[in-house]
Amino acid sequence: MPLKRRQLLGLLALGAAPVRAQAFDHGYTAWDALLKKHVRWLPDQKQSRVAYAAMAADRAALKAVLADLSGVSAAAFGSFTRPQQMAFLINAYNAFTIELILTAYPKLKSIKDLGSFVTSPWKKPFFTLLGETRHLDWIEHEQLRPKYNEPRVHTAIVCASIGCPALRPEAFTPDKLEAQLEDGMRRFLGDATRNRAGVGKLEVSSIFKWFREDFEKGHQGFQRVEDVFARYAPLLSSDPAAQEQLTARQLKPEFLDYDWSLNDAGR
Repeated sequence: MPLKRRQLLGLLALGAAPVRAQAFDHGYTAWDALLKKHVRWLPDQKQSRVAYAAMAADRAALKAVLADLSGVSAAAFGSFTRPQQMAFLINAYNAFTIELILTAYPKLKSIKDLGSFVTSPWKKPFFTLLGETRHLDWIEHEQLRPKYNEPRVHTAIVCASIGCPALRPEAFTPDKLEAQLEDGMRRFLGDATRNRAGVGKLEVSSIFKWFREDFEKGHQGFQRVEDVFARYAPLLSSDPAAQEQLTARQLKPEFLDYDWSLNDAGR
C-alpha cells in the first residue's frame, strides 16, 4: 500500500474513534422506554415492581439494549465523564440483572434461586462489558464502590428483590444523575417498611450493615452511618422527639431482615 494512502487511512481511523464514542446514546432512549413500559411505582411511590412477563415478551428489545452496552469498549468508556461512567455502570447493572432473572422466569421466586452452594448469582459471568466477560459483582464491587465514592449508588443498583431500593421507571442519565441518586435515597429512607424510627428505636435496611463502610468514607460529610440517619431524620420519622434523637446521633441502628422475594408485578 502506498505510504500516502496508509497515512490517510491512519488519520481517518484516529478521527473515527471520538465519533464512535460520541455516538453512544447517553440518554439511554431504548432502555428508558423499556423501563417506562414495564416498571411501575406502587401507590406509596417508595417501591416499584417489574412486569417480568411483559419484559420477557419484549426480550428482543432488551437484548438490543444489552448489545449496545456490551458494544462499548474500555477505551470509549475511559473517554466518558464521571457522570457518564456512573450512569453507564448503573444502567448496565440493572439491565443485566433483569436479563439474569429472565433466563429462569417464571420458575423462580428469588434471584437467589439462580445461585448455588458454591456460586452466588452475582458472581455468574454471563455478559460482556468493556471488552471482557463480567459478572454483576464486578460492576458493583470492582467499579462503582471503590472508584466513585458514592454510597447513594446502593439505592440505584437493584437486586430484583422486594427488600431492595426501587428500580426507577426511567434510565439513569448523566445530566440527571445527581437528582436521581438523591431521589432514590430519599424514597428508600422514606419507606417505613424498610427504614423507620421512633423514640428510642431505629430500624433500618441491612444495606446499611453490609455497606456501612461506604457510608462512612466522608461523602457529604458522613463519617458514621448515624450521620446518614441524622441527615434524613424527617424521612425516617414524623415524631419530633425521634427526629431530635436521630439528629443527635443517639439511636443505634438495628438491622431488619432482608426480603429476597422477586419484585414481580405479577405476584
